[in-house]
Amino acid sequence: MNDLINIQKKLIPQVIELMERRYLILRQISLTEPIGRRTLSNMLEISERIIRSETEVLKEQNLINVAVSGMTVTQEGLELLDQLKDLMNEVMGLSKLQNRVKEKLGIKKVIIIPGNYEKNESLLKDVAKQGAEYFLSILKDTNIVSITGGSTMLEFANSLRGDKKYNQTTIVPARGGVGKDVETQANNIVAIVGKKLGAHYKLLHIPDELGVEAMKTLSLEPEIKKTLNYIVDTDILVFGIGRADEMATRRKLPKKQVEEILSKGAVGEAFGYYFNKDGEIVYELNTVGINLETFKSVKNNIAIFAGASKAEAVTAISKVNDNMVIVTDEESAYKILEIN
Repeated sequence: MNDLINIQKKLIPQVIELMERRYLILRQISLTEPIGRRTLSNMLEISERIIRSETEVLKEQNLINVAVSGMTVTQEGLELLDQLKDLMNEVMGLSKLQNRVKEKLGIKKVIIIPGNYEKNESLLKDVAKQGAEYFLSILKDTNIVSITGGSTMLEFANSLRGDKKYNQTTIVPARGGVGKDVETQANNIVAIVGKKLGAHYKLLHIPDELGVEAMKTLSLEPEIKKTLNYIVDTDILVFGIGRADEMATRRKLPKKQVEEILSKGAVGEAFGYYFNKDGEIVYELNTVGINLETFKSVKNNIAIFAGASKAEAVTAISKVNDNMVIVTDEESAYKILEIN
């Protein structure tokens, strides 16, 4: 297949360019449907004239529907997108990029979605979808799965598809509640995933950050203790990546504490630990849920994130446990390669 692609690139390069453009157009419609031509043109930075011409071809091929409300992808179009995914990774050079990032970080696997999240935030949907597909590919029906909160994890939960039921699987929150947005709390995400998979799930009805004495007391409560024991035995951990400054703000830490964390060189945060660029812990909060020792021992860690601004954070965290798979956008991958 690689030989054929290379021959086509040399002999008829316009065919490859045309295929890539139509693939990106079809994929973007699937991410943001229903969508109009002008919006699509702005998102992909392709002229409206070309968009009009290409979408006419896609319509004729029964790959999209065109209505007053906007364009949507047909079932045939969705199936074609799925069939083309691996081939287009080769055509667009993403397979080589994945290997370069994997080698740079020294981790298990890298999955890259074409595009730049910071220019096109709808890519988060595709990043989460690919993360969900990988998760289902490794999930066994005896696993304990821990999941963190956040908007990316909510997209991950909503992206899960499949008919198989995992009635021997247990889903638990990797940590207590952070912030006031109930929808993106780990408890809510765990409930969504548990129901979609037909799995057992446990909730953790306590804030993520507690005083030492309060944590000791609550940890003895039978249901909380049971959930914490499940977390310790985690087989698969699915989590989002947080920038140190953003997570400190989200946790509503006092300004003086935020300044202290950042002054120590923190670039990323996970599970209440703040890491510098070398993967060293420079600050630790008294949090409930997964701890660093558990994170280090988990055999399957799936980090799902979008945005080049998080590249330093994921680079730091990858140094703590190399049994890690990252799923991200193309621009973030290039940013990781630039970090010394």
